[in-house]
Amino acid sequence: MKISGTKIVEWFIRIALSVGLLSAVADRFGFWSKELSAWGNWESFLAYTQKINPMFPPSLIPFLGGLATILEIAFAIGLLSTFKTTFFAKATGFLLLLFGLSMAFSTNIKAPLDYSVFCASAAAFSLGIIAKRN
Repeated sequence: MKISGTKIVEWFIRIALSVGLLSAVADRFGFWSKELSAWGNWESFLAYTQKINPMFPPSLIPFLGGLATILEIAFAIGLLSTFKTTFFAKATGFLLLLFGLSMAFSTNIKAPLDYSVFCASAAAFSLGIIAKRN
């Protein structure tokens, strides 16, 4: 069986996006050490969620944080499967784009650029195109 370069790129994108999403989820649940964590716990994650979503009342922030977490887990699993790849790729792209735009408009443009959020979003959208062609 010959594996094409496109297949290798497709799986590299799938794995990179999935690991990135799951790493962020692990961080907010304290699975990473303090030295490596951005948030380190759920409360800090919710405080950051409020910071990048100032248009929402504080009462909705736990729901938004929980929804984002559930979607990140579901999308990571979906990207690693071959089930509805185009859907999961596009959904991941939109989620990351929303996250990047929220970061840019509520803090500054440097944050999503430093964390390569827009690059990850573009990779997710690209995966949707690549997977559709295969």
